[in-house]
Amino acid sequence: MSLTATLALALAAGLSIPAGALVSSSSPLRSLCIQHQIDSFVSYFGGGALMAAISLVLIPRGMEDVSVFPASAMFFLGGVLFWQVSGWTRRSGTSASQLVGMMLDFVPEAIVLGATAAADSAGAYLLAGLIALQNMPEGFGAFHEMQSHQASAKRLWTIFLAAPLAGPLAAWLGFAWPSISEEGLGLVMFFCSGGILYLIFEDIAPQAHLRQRDFPAIGAVLGFLLGMVGAMLAH
Repeated sequence: MSLTATLALALAAGLSIPAGALVSSSSPLRSLCIQHQIDSFVSYFGGGALMAAISLVLIPRGMEDVSVFPASAMFFLGGVLFWQVSGWTRRSGTSASQLVGMMLDFVPEAIVLGATAAADSAGAYLLAGLIALQNMPEGFGAFHEMQSHQASAKRLWTIFLAAPLAGPLAAWLGFAWPSISEEGLGLVMFFCSGGILYLIFEDIAPQAHLRQRDFPAIGAVLGFLLGMVGAMLAH
């Protein structure tokens, strides 16, 4: 896949962030989503899709070039770093920290997307779709949280319309990485896997299940199923 196509793919995946914010900004749509638990279902769906990306794309690809010890170290380091940054966003409670939290998974995912596109175009399309599915509930939730801090509508939309631009930049970094080292690419994939796995269990699943209902959790099954089918078709 060419660099231009990769950057366009990363941008497209990032545009689901303002799409989610657009739904959240409309009171009738937001009320409808909450009333029918659509927001919880979509959050679980995105979590399942991310789990599929980790288990079917990132880790299998990383295991091809990285031995056990460095793989384990990078996986653990990714989880610890995401834990610390996530804790900082909660303690700060500012709109800036909410922005960091929103970008915490998108940027490393886009780096991996770029690296994947350099070697496997089919896998890149699959990963971009999974990232887009996750970004929409992120945008939905982050917009509401940042709005509650009384940020102006102009400032909010400036942030949410600019956020997708981080995707092409991160994808460009990932696209150039394989030319340095295949092992380095594998280490990045393990690092991102550890961090994303932490976010799934610390943030996505608990937030989606706040109302103690059972149905939305089936979204995780459907999200993983989509990723599994995509991975099988890509191979």
